Amino acid sequence: MIAAENFYGDVARQIGGDRVAVMSILNNPDQDPHLFETTATVARGLADARIVIYNGANYDAWMDKLLSASPRSDRIAIVAATLVNKKAGDNPHLWYDPATMPSVAKALTAALSKADPAHAADYTSRLKVFLASLDGIDKKIAQLRAKYSGTPVTATEPVFGYMAQALGLTMRNESFQRATMNDTEPSAKDIAAFENDLTSRTVRLVLYNKQVTGKLTQRIIDVARKARVPVVGITETEPDDTSYQDWMLGQLGAVETALATVPQ
Repeated sequence: MIAAENFYGDVARQIGGDRVAVMSILNNPDQDPHLFETTATVARGLADARIVIYNGANYDAWMDKLLSASPRSDRIAIVAATLVNKKAGDNPHLWYDPATMPSVAKALTAALSKADPAHAADYTSRLKVFLASLDGIDKKIAQLRAKYSGTPVTATEPVFGYMAQALGLTMRNESFQRATMNDTEPSAKDIAAFENDLTSRTVRLVLYNKQVTGKLTQRIIDVARKARVPVVGITETEPDDTSYQDWMLGQLGAVETALATVPQ
């Protein structure tokens, strides 16, 4: 099995267990995933894969090209964006939406059961365990939403956008975030509005993508810290030696700590 992103690969391993060999293409949390370039190794892996899973919504458009270049009649392709009704132009960071991974896990279970029907019961059993393991994330989201719903926050990119929405947070400076995500320069008006939110301490925290830290992002971080607004770094790629569940809980914990900081 090939997963374009390692968090989908992690879920595939949790569902498939030792019966599934998974190769994750984007797997370095210290690297900007937008700078990824395909290699011959990746192309060969995709050509042999019975099941592939990727994000879609134009986040990993290179996958469509690679799959078209190596068609296989028995291949099952799972596209997260299709499962949750998202398309190109929508926020593509779907793994931060609590609804995404249950849908992906169910689709993976169906695909594995079709490819390996003799062990379908095993995959179904692991699916139940996986879905139950997401309860801790759901409970933490509910806890934070009850306490901080309506709290104004901001971000340099919309990576955490779906999770912020699930928490009920009021997200500011979204046009700035879209420009950064699309690798274009935010307008002077948007930059000024963002910095004013920080210096006036209108927002309770600023989120930034630790994998994409250009000069403007660093400038925003510096302004936030000078204004004593908590800064929380998040990643697009799952860190090594962790699980999707622990990754999400860790970042939710960091947001909770920041929101609990008493403004001074």
